[in-house]
Amino acid sequence: METNIETNELLDRLPPHLKQYIKPQNYEQYTPINQAVWRYVMRKNVDYLAKVAHESYLGGLKKTGISIDEIPSMYGMNRILKEIGWAAVAVDGFIPPNAFMEFQAYKVLVIASDIRQLENIEYTPAPDIIHEGAGHAPIIASPDYAEYLRRFGEVGAKAISSAHDIDMYEAVRELSILKEAEGISQELINAAEARVEELQNKKVKPSEISLIRNLHWWTVEYGMVGTVENPKIYGAGLLSSIGESVWCMKEEVKKIPYSIDAAYQDFDITKPQPQLYVTPDFAYLQEVLEEFANTMAVRKGGWRGLKKLIKSKQLGTIEISTGLQISGHFSRMIKNEDNEVVYFETEGETALSYREKEVIGHGVSRHKNGFRSPLGKLKGINLAIENMGPRDLQAYNFYDGKPIAFEFESGITVAGLNVTGIRNLRGELMLIQFTDCTVKYKNEVLFSPEMGDFDMAVGKEIVSAFAGAADYNSFDLVTHTATSETIRPQLSEKEIELNSLYKEVRAIRNSKEGDTTKLQEIFKILEENHPTDWLLPLEIYELVAQFDSDFSEQVLKHLLNLKQQRPKVAHLIEGGLELLETKTKEIIK
Repeated sequence: METNIETNELLDRLPPHLKQYIKPQNYEQYTPINQAVWRYVMRKNVDYLAKVAHESYLGGLKKTGISIDEIPSMYGMNRILKEIGWAAVAVDGFIPPNAFMEFQAYKVLVIASDIRQLENIEYTPAPDIIHEGAGHAPIIASPDYAEYLRRFGEVGAKAISSAHDIDMYEAVRELSILKEAEGISQELINAAEARVEELQNKKVKPSEISLIRNLHWWTVEYGMVGTVENPKIYGAGLLSSIGESVWCMKEEVKKIPYSIDAAYQDFDITKPQPQLYVTPDFAYLQEVLEEFANTMAVRKGGWRGLKKLIKSKQLGTIEISTGLQISGHFSRMIKNEDNEVVYFETEGETALSYREKEVIGHGVSRHKNGFRSPLGKLKGINLAIENMGPRDLQAYNFYDGKPIAFEFESGITVAGLNVTGIRNLRGELMLIQFTDCTVKYKNEVLFSPEMGDFDMAVGKEIVSAFAGAADYNSFDLVTHTATSETIRPQLSEKEIELNSLYKEVRAIRNSKEGDTTKLQEIFKILEENHPTDWLLPLEIYELVAQFDSDFSEQVLKHLLNLKQQRPKVAHLIEGGLELLETKTKEIIK
């Protein structure tokens, strides 16, 4: 059993809060039917996508270690991905959006190691190794696209989510697990679908993470490149779906020139997409991404950014004009008449950082009960403390070890004993410590001596606000517990027998000896015990089609009968037959 995560120097650099999502691939869990599903999809894809995919796709399969004949192992992928500066990890289905984005920022592909059932061979709403491995991995062999993916991860990891986003993530994860599991009642699936639909229809203001997730969907997952008249496929959702890769090229699917408008176009993960966006080239993806990033709180800051963090109820960070970063759960702000933040509060564990490194002595142990501070300029001085030079500080009595009282333009007053200050690399004060301190606003006491030392953040304004901690080491983030886990199938005796037949055929194909007698024995059992299975007869026919024999005609006749008996998979059978030699094509016409 594979219990270790195959290493790659990029994986070694991952922080603990991302490593918690990594799971062993457990390669031996893949059944012979799983292997056959992979092989069918890959053979169909390579044959078809050679005509409609971006030029980097086929070369990317080789560069990333993706085999057509067998499910790739993480070990093999990481060994080869290392050469193009990337890595891959196995996870259990969907992981939280910010974590997914952050993996990309570290140049690590997240691969859901499970594989779709035979019944869902064309499309599955659940992330699986066909989607991730055969879809995402090949295109990163294009340097322009790989850089877009990395940069998207950096920007997306900073996007602020909402409580609705968390509910939506959990609902979609549960639905995808139920749809891919065997033996689940339709009643349970219907209830999960209703929950997703209810959340999708809920009228809420879109958060940053929901908007950037839309951009991700319409590019990384379902993107096309080229012209509207002659687009090529590069999105992983299209590359990995033998159904949608054909559907997307039809005129019924509207093709739209890619722009930032895609951020405001929602999608339904459970259905084929009615429209797709076409970018002229991968460089243009970067332009739109930067255009969107300019709308985010990470770049705009201000009261809107802080408001997003307060509403999110998630761990977040603000950075003020001196560079001091405050990370925690933000709970309150006070604004002046110009909508400038003049005071903010966090509740619970809070940490202070500078340039993404925790300020020594200002971690969660010191600020376990939250952090609060006024911001802005001093009244009557029209000067912010951060802009004061040494003489200014002396003039206004900012001496270590001296009592001081001052008032901000907002009306907030601070009175206490000035203990010490911490400066940034520019020499500006960014934090001042007081004892015996009282902070007031109008008739409200915001801080009193009984609350301990008062650490005041120094800064005129909030210049940035983003999701997560400035320094991930400041918090214990290895706490994720999924509300749902992938359901592992328990095979019946009949399913075990069918898998054993698939295994035998696979061994015959790999031996290249063409044991027709053995294949006839297998086919007889298949006809008697598993008459509705369509993929194994295809694999048998592939091995005997070149021989003009009674047996090959018998297998072909069986397949043609199955097309009549099972109209829902008739096109899949035909698609498999079309992969074979011209003679076969002539027979079935």
